[in-house]
Amino acid sequence: MRLSNIIQSVFSVTTLLSIPTAVTAADSNSTSNSTTPAITIDGNAFYNSDTNERFYIRGVDYQPGGSSNLTDPLADVDVCGRDVPVFKDLGINTVRVYTVDNSLDHSECMKLLSDAGIYLILDVNTPKSAISRLNPSCSYNADYLQNVFATIDAFAEYDNVLGFFAGNEVINSDNTTSTATYVKAVVRDMKKYIKARNYRTIPVGYSAADIVANRQLSAEYFNCGDDADARIDMFGVNDYSWCGQSSFGVSGYATKMQLYKNYSIPIFLSEFGCNKVVSNRPFTEIESIYSTQMSSVFSGGLVYEYSNETNNYGLVKIDSDGTNVTKLPDYENLKSEYAKVTNPTGDGGAYNGNDYSTCPDYEEGTWEANNTLPDMPTAASAYFKSGAGEPMGTFISTQNSCYDDDDDDIASLSSSSSVESTSSSSVESTSTSSTTTMSSSTLASSTSSSRSSSSKGVAGTLEVPTIFQLLSQGLGYLL
Repeated sequence: MRLSNIIQSVFSVTTLLSIPTAVTAADSNSTSNSTTPAITIDGNAFYNSDTNERFYIRGVDYQPGGSSNLTDPLADVDVCGRDVPVFKDLGINTVRVYTVDNSLDHSECMKLLSDAGIYLILDVNTPKSAISRLNPSCSYNADYLQNVFATIDAFAEYDNVLGFFAGNEVINSDNTTSTATYVKAVVRDMKKYIKARNYRTIPVGYSAADIVANRQLSAEYFNCGDDADARIDMFGVNDYSWCGQSSFGVSGYATKMQLYKNYSIPIFLSEFGCNKVVSNRPFTEIESIYSTQMSSVFSGGLVYEYSNETNNYGLVKIDSDGTNVTKLPDYENLKSEYAKVTNPTGDGGAYNGNDYSTCPDYEEGTWEANNTLPDMPTAASAYFKSGAGEPMGTFISTQNSCYDDDDDDIASLSSSSSVESTSSSSVESTSTSSTTTMSSSTLASSTSSSRSSSSKGVAGTLEVPTIFQLLSQGLGYLL
């Protein structure tokens, strides 16, 4: 029996018995909070919905422990209670978290962030539930979407959720572009789910690696087509090209301003902060990012990263007992740079055009994403009406959960204890995919300039389950 059907059955029973479920916000919009009013989008800029002032992201990427000690920093009030005062001292207004456990409670940490005026950009994937580069069509399935939708359910009520990322660096080379088709399908499904559940409009985006061969093609593809639901609302770029005492011209920032000129949705640096320096990072790029040199195209960015892990990108060091943090020289440099700059006045030269991009043509070996997206797996459609149901946290592995949706008859579950499944994929790609040697266990590895492939921690690491039957056995108690 496939996981999505188990969850749907359990959810149906709890509904009939009037037992509260994980879906709590479908019948009402999010509660307002004056310290973090919802961020809206107009043209290529973010705006504060209360003041109508343009909003620039000043933030850090936040996942203490990295992939070696993966924990949810927003579910432990001791952790977020330790770190939020540091965020406030640093002068930031946004954090990005790469993975959370959607089965845990996040209300206390989200309130602490909100009280400090800090927004959240949240990646909806987990290391075991994400689009796989090795087999993207199989990893795009109903079980995966249930996990994504359950994460949306867990966070949609908070006004300080600035947006969701549907993927992070899934395209990380010149031969992984075929994955874009499935990431874009996830964008579409997320946006439709948010509408169906009557949540407020929460931006959905993609965080891209700065791959010279396809960075412009990626930007165009995710913002093209007549289906507005399939187009992203915001585009993040992981860019490490400004190193040390560089400049607007030498770093390549000037070139990227021209590359993304008149892009119709907000762009920001979802990761930046090259550490290929002699000593400490000076963060001199801050003065360009938050000036009229860049404000007509970019809406700020997020420094990689808060805590010092094995990759040596940290702003602070967390003590071994986890109770205190030590502010490193990088922290002091970044704080000083933030204090120097003020946001451009008015709209900062924002572009108000609503002309979405032209879809790039399929070209073997260069751009292998299809403009025709796969249909959403049939079994996932039930979530639009009933909600995602019981969240499964980070335990669930979904990348091999590809079945023939024709065999998924939800109604039959009430009278049968088994469902026939097949080994065929729920979605067949219409493209000829290039053979890739990229391991799906390294989803986060990037070839972005000035950063090694091992630089990142949990920013999308992907594990393909090798003994998938154990999952079914572990979930046997639900049957």
